[in-house]
Amino acid sequence: MNRNRLILIGFVALALGALVSMSVYRNLQSRTATDNRPGVDVVIATGNLQVGAKIADKDVKVVRMPAGDLPPHIYQKAESVIGRGVVLPISQGEFILPSKLAAENAGAGLPALIPPGMRAVSVRVNDTTAVAGFVLPGTRVDVLLTGNPGGSAEQQTTTVLENVAVIATGQKLERNSTGDPQMAPVITLLVSPDDAQRLVMASTQGHIQLALRNPLDTRQEELAAVRSGALYKTVSAPPAPTAPHVKPKHNAVAPPPAPAVYEIEVIRGDKKDVTKF
Repeated sequence: MNRNRLILIGFVALALGALVSMSVYRNLQSRTATDNRPGVDVVIATGNLQVGAKIADKDVKVVRMPAGDLPPHIYQKAESVIGRGVVLPISQGEFILPSKLAAENAGAGLPALIPPGMRAVSVRVNDTTAVAGFVLPGTRVDVLLTGNPGGSAEQQTTTVLENVAVIATGQKLERNSTGDPQMAPVITLLVSPDDAQRLVMASTQGHIQLALRNPLDTRQEELAAVRSGALYKTVSAPPAPTAPHVKPKHNAVAPPPAPAVYEIEVIRGDKKDVTKF
């Protein structure tokens, strides 16, 4: 009896082992088939990456996606993006693309946002100069200068730079998600080396004012400097009253009296002649 029970238990154990082995085998087969399905490895972000951030291993992962649904220039290995700086915001689950990363070995933070051949120059501002805090990273501005050129007594305002990109406000490299104004004592502009010299010179010559512009408006205006005297409407003085024209009086001059007439009577014989003088 005990022997029969042992044989029965052995058969049951073998059956259960076979079922478990078959289940494990099928599971492994399904995983292998999934890994071998057609597609391409793609690097995506595991969370939101802000401008200036340095990508770490925890910030990205590799997933497999159909090749037909992928944008060009994707990264297929996480090692290709780790350590690179972010120059444009990347959302969670978004592809990591070269256009959103700084160049290799460029580092992170503000230096990674400066394209080759450009410079980042900061200017001190206040509430009025920075358009009440609406000058934010990513906006574009004109730089106006008011001063006394050549030591003249009359002030002038001129546009020094046009359509300049704002790269940072204070130590913030991007605007907040709600687009609320950000007050900062310093604004950093992205300019060419030549414009960097003009901007620094302008900051020492007078008062700088930033004029916010529509990012779609890229026209360059040829504006003449405005003088302070042109702001006031000058009213010409009324003409001085003129004295009425008086015709000079001409006193009538009496004609001189006719000269007296003298008569001389000459008698010659029986003739008599009268001569008048």
